[in-house]
Amino acid sequence: MPDEAARPKTREEATGKTGKPTETRNKPERPRDRLGRPLPWGSESEIVLEDFDSLSLDENHELGRAHARAGRWFAAHEAWETAWKQARDTDEAELFKGLSQMGAGYVHLLRGNAHGVATLLRRAAMRIEPYEDGSRDVPTKSLADRLEDDAAAVDRGDLVPGEAATVTPLEL
Repeated sequence: MPDEAARPKTREEATGKTGKPTETRNKPERPRDRLGRPLPWGSESEIVLEDFDSLSLDENHELGRAHARAGRWFAAHEAWETAWKQARDTDEAELFKGLSQMGAGYVHLLRGNAHGVATLLRRAAMRIEPYEDGSRDVPTKSLADRLEDDAAAVDRGDLVPGEAATVTPLEL
């Protein structure tokens, strides 16, 4: 049984954690390497990210698309993750969650995590595929097929995770 003194702190920490951005929940600007991995505090960041929390859902989606087309997967993931939070309780929430997972999946590809790639790309495909083709200018059917194909290629060893991995640009 937890110490009685620890309980109030636990409750306090959990208060307001709904997943929606607030002034007290904005992400700290931790320095990151080019693949989004945290660097020690005080290091120079190798990646510059937009202030996604200050942007609209539409702006975050367009940034996600632009970053994905350019192969900047961590930034794409962050843009769509923010869009997903902004779309909570709407019919589009799962689409943005899927796009965010796609970005994270390709980040795992570059970081060398085969299990993470396959898992996240399949989850992304499952979330994206049910949407009407062309939703938010996303070719949902062909994108879902592509994500499944890339996950299978990782499983077969045809697409080898690591910093040298290449991803054919997506048409978003």
